[in-house]
Amino acid sequence: MRATLRQAARATVHLFLAAAMAFGSYLFITVLLIAATGAVSGVGIWLLPETVLLIRRIAGAKRRLTASWTGREIPEAYRTVTGPLRERLRTAVGDPGTLTDLRWMGAYYAYGWLTMLMLPLWPAGLLVDGVRRGLLGREALVLPLLVRLADLEAGWSATLLRPSPKALLASRVEQLTATRADAVAAHGAELRRIERDLHDGAQARLVALSMRIGLAQRAYGADPDTARKLLSDAQDQAEVALTELRHVVRGIHPPILTDRGLEGAVRALAGSSGLGVTVRTDLLPDGPRAPAAVEAAAYFVIAEALTNASKYSGSDRAEVVLARSRTGLSVRVRDEGCGGVDESAGSGLLGMRRRVAALDGTVRVTSPVGGPTVIEVELPCVW
Repeated sequence: MRATLRQAARATVHLFLAAAMAFGSYLFITVLLIAATGAVSGVGIWLLPETVLLIRRIAGAKRRLTASWTGREIPEAYRTVTGPLRERLRTAVGDPGTLTDLRWMGAYYAYGWLTMLMLPLWPAGLLVDGVRRGLLGREALVLPLLVRLADLEAGWSATLLRPSPKALLASRVEQLTATRADAVAAHGAELRRIERDLHDGAQARLVALSMRIGLAQRAYGADPDTARKLLSDAQDQAEVALTELRHVVRGIHPPILTDRGLEGAVRALAGSSGLGVTVRTDLLPDGPRAPAAVEAAAYFVIAEALTNASKYSGSDRAEVVLARSRTGLSVRVRDEGCGGVDESAGSGLLGMRRRVAALDGTVRVTSPVGGPTVIEVELPCVW
């Protein structure tokens, strides 16, 4: 009986919240009528996009409520409402997600009142099931109906709120468009960085090297000692230029990835990070290597995360976990520092997200104040 009461109480909480949302939806019809009247008359046409955004928030709250009961997430698929008024209107009206939300809201006006059935079920359940369980030792009969009622309400809501294939496709196209734009921007920034490094570093060193060799040639006959000193300086310049060229090459694609693979490259990176880094690769079994682009993205993510940990976390230890899943490569970097990462403060996470998004991957950053900071990256690939 105790377990039955707990299940019924949980179902009642869900039904109560659903009833409150249904009541709010009944009141929201006034806003819809005002927006529709304004759109028809043209006076308050600017209200239409804002009303659609408000409907999205209501539908989003209902999706979260339904997911908390069923344990299954309901995806959202909306086009971004931005730009001038004409574009906002076109997007708000033409978005398939708007039709899905309006269809759910219209149906919710009809089936939302079913949640009120919980009110008579409780006294009847306590009486009937109390007698059945306490005196007759039989299974509860009425209180489980609350759970079935919650299942019914959540099932209908999940079906109505689930985006159509057209809406999912439109959302995916918009996401890929944004990802492509980020990838192009990241590629352009990387090219500019390489050009700057070559121009300010190796190129300047090579110019100085050429000048010293020319001076040495002129002084060789008249002043051999000065010529030897100039050639010695030229050799030093050549070594510095080679070092800077290697640095540029490592920024494009680290040779160690080709020579030692991702595991060896990450261990070398951990050893030179200045932190006590634990590298776990036991979840990366022997087998085919990930594509070069995936390995490079994982390497640069780990390098950026360890650099941030070394500079800002205040911790002297970190952990890197590499794992292979059925659909791709997982990277997890954790430090026990002070946390509170601010992505807008130029911590390198934006570049990390762009690099991963270009491969259709995901980045999840968890960094509460006080720590720890955990960066989890999923890079899809075919093994």
